[in-house]
Amino acid sequence: MAHLGTDMEIQFLPGVGPKRAELFKKELGVETVGDLLKSYPFRYIDKSSIVKIADARPDMAYLQVKAKVKRVDLIGSAKAGEPTPMDANNLKFNTIKRMSVWVSDGSGEMEMVFFKGIKWMYERLKPGSEFVFFGKPTAFGGKINMVHPEVDSASANSPSSGTDSTIAAGAMTGVYPSTERMKNAGVTGKVMSKVMEAALNRGLSNMEETLPEYIMKQCGLVPLHFAIRNIHFPKDLVSLEKSKYRLKFEELFYLQLSLLKQKYIRSREDLGIRMSKVGDAFNKCYESLPFPLTGAQKRVITEIRNDMKSGHQMNRLLQGDVGSGKTMVAVLTALIAIGNGFQACIMAPTEVLAQQHFKNIQKFLAPTGVKSAILTGSSKTSERREVHAGLQDGSIGIIVGTHALIEDNVIFQNLGLAIIDEQHRFGVEQRSKLWRKSSCGAPPHVLVMTATPIPRTLAMTLYGDLDVSVIDELPPGRKPVQTIHATDSKRPALYKFMKDQIALGRQIFIVYPLINETEKLDYQSLEAGAEEIMQKFPFPDYKTAVVHGKQLNDVKKFNMDAFAAGRANILVATSVIEVGVDVPNASVMVIESAERFGLSQLHQLRGRVGRGSEKSYCVLMTGHKLSKESRHRIELMCATENGFELAEEDMKMRGPGDLEGTQQSGLPISLNIASLAKDGLILNAARDCADAVLREDPTLTSDRNQLLRRELKKDKYQIKDFSKIS
Repeated sequence: MAHLGTDMEIQFLPGVGPKRAELFKKELGVETVGDLLKSYPFRYIDKSSIVKIADARPDMAYLQVKAKVKRVDLIGSAKAGEPTPMDANNLKFNTIKRMSVWVSDGSGEMEMVFFKGIKWMYERLKPGSEFVFFGKPTAFGGKINMVHPEVDSASANSPSSGTDSTIAAGAMTGVYPSTERMKNAGVTGKVMSKVMEAALNRGLSNMEETLPEYIMKQCGLVPLHFAIRNIHFPKDLVSLEKSKYRLKFEELFYLQLSLLKQKYIRSREDLGIRMSKVGDAFNKCYESLPFPLTGAQKRVITEIRNDMKSGHQMNRLLQGDVGSGKTMVAVLTALIAIGNGFQACIMAPTEVLAQQHFKNIQKFLAPTGVKSAILTGSSKTSERREVHAGLQDGSIGIIVGTHALIEDNVIFQNLGLAIIDEQHRFGVEQRSKLWRKSSCGAPPHVLVMTATPIPRTLAMTLYGDLDVSVIDELPPGRKPVQTIHATDSKRPALYKFMKDQIALGRQIFIVYPLINETEKLDYQSLEAGAEEIMQKFPFPDYKTAVVHGKQLNDVKKFNMDAFAAGRANILVATSVIEVGVDVPNASVMVIESAERFGLSQLHQLRGRVGRGSEKSYCVLMTGHKLSKESRHRIELMCATENGFELAEEDMKMRGPGDLEGTQQSGLPISLNIASLAKDGLILNAARDCADAVLREDPTLTSDRNQLLRRELKKDKYQIKDFSKIS
């Protein structure tokens, strides 16, 4: 057991002990001095200025006053249950409910209220003595008070009065992450500062520098010791900013270095299948496309083509908003593989999506004569046998499927390309199973597709080992979707608008939020909503289909098909339609309780309309009272259709975990101080630096990169799976 340095257990620090150490471990995951020093403050309080009581306002975040104690009232409980002032000469502290301390600084009076630690405070706060009180002001009974303020003696070196904003040495105090249990156990901000000071004294001198000197010089970074000391106890604002930058840069630099190193090694060592021509099938398909490719699609196909003929394995992420034409790019990529004598597979996360891909792909393949097939969990035994045989003898060129494709009995004659749609649903193990199906000694080329727009900073981190292509243009003929915000009072107008659209031959989606599969309320609102729709849109003039998770699969499929085939005018559904329903004739999307959906989800739902050539609409229905954040989301949806802009905003609002709103667990490593939402510029600088290092020394074998090699060996950089977004 090391009693010195960063490995020392925190129980041996003054002010901690075994009991508190257990609390730190349980609540914050902190066990050693090193862990503690890496628990950074999330904000800072400026304790450099004193506010006059007369100028105090309840909306101030914190308040510091220097005042004399005028009188102390002890309030106890009488038998009737009413608090009564107590006789100070005959004190029983266990019966005291609260202590009220009245203080004055000459400009006015203020009440300080204590419910705990009363005996100690009573003995300390004697009338006539002067103290500095610091805390959160609250309004009570028309007056401002502070509950449980921090109390310091008004010594000569306390901050000066006035509003001077220059920060005195040590005047900035860090606020650390805490929990209710820690507060209840007496681990206050003050205690935390004292513990941190002890940790710095014990551990800082033993902390080794983690970045080589040449990188610190090139990137203008302060040394680690300076950064750690000033992140906890800033000397001044400039030192704090320099320290933050250094620590954020380091986190992002090592994250990028670990990802890029794998990419560099792979591009040097991983021999891929060289596909030097495009072939007849590609040309026939290209020439018979119903409309020309967009500039973005052409650019992406060129990038893919260059990868496939390079002689190295392609590992490319294709990002494209809903409806940007990714399927067309996937088909043309598959046909390049066919033209070079190889097979291609397209793997989708759900049967609905696999079926939809298959249907679309068959249209594009018609002029080429290339045989395609589909394989899912529900494929019949006879169909499976036929598909297995066709893959083995090479007569099936392109196979579309779900996880069923990675089963051991699926054997390809010559797999040269794997296209994985919505890759975040597949783990690394599943992908490697697919790679092993290649029979020519080299892994197949891999194209990963996602319709979830991912902010650039997140893509660089989650998919840092992949090359990224973006389709940022909508195909011709796709009209923008007009997004409107409405509340219940506008419902009659909405129903009239829906009837007008149906009269024009259009169809309508109505989506209800389903936050929890078992939540009764959600189903009740969906059922009540469906009932109202059927009353307002009566059969036989109107036909309404209802789809939700509690239905049997056959019922769900029957209703979905009725809508897709145009036999129903309205589909009332939970958000199951978010992925994989393509109804070009649907021109209106009504989203009920839109404030309960995240931005990405709203955007994905909106992408279900506007797929035909008609003008389309998305109506966001909400209650009258909206939180500030919900209002901001709805306004953004009405203002822009750009999925990348929305994803960027979504990440700023929710944090970068995953874009559907879970915690930061989506990231390959945990970040202590850097934020992908806010530190995009630092991330770019860190990535450029990592890239420059690896260009010169891809395996980090040179002497000056010894430190980088050592750091990357640490467990947290042994990233196994870059694919966890959701």
